[in-house]
Amino acid sequence: MPVVTTVARATDLLSIAQGHAADPDEWAFAPRFDPVQRWYGRLAVAGDHEVWLLTWLPGQGTDLHDHGGSAGAFTVVSGEVVEQTVQGGRLVSSAYGPREGHRFGAHFVHRIVNASDKPAVTVHAYGPALAAMTRYRLHDGRLSVESVTSAGADW
Repeated sequence: MPVVTTVARATDLLSIAQGHAADPDEWAFAPRFDPVQRWYGRLAVAGDHEVWLLTWLPGQGTDLHDHGGSAGAFTVVSGEVVEQTVQGGRLVSSAYGPREGHRFGAHFVHRIVNASDKPAVTVHAYGPALAAMTRYRLHDGRLSVESVTSAGADW
């Protein structure tokens, strides 16, 4: 008798983000823009992931951070964002425009900013759902932890 094995597939977070980004008519709410801080809202939650909609006015961005034990991905709906990662003790930038995105593993440290002169909208997927985020500081080519925030308490 043949042996049947089951292989668990990892959730393709980039495909999930792209799927939500491609169908804004299905979003439960419209994106908003806040002149003081980035705006965000959770679009969907499932057993193994969650999906967030974020908006970025020119100049708005994040600190260097990771997503705790969650892997993630983002895709750009409109506008352009720049992702900065730490490589060799310095920040390296990659720009993403509409329908472009990036997937990353747990504990991946990056920063995202809208360096353009136009608003941007992005969709992010995380698996498992975010429980914590760690914020970092880059000083003399080294990362140090600035703070750790928790879902439900800090956002």
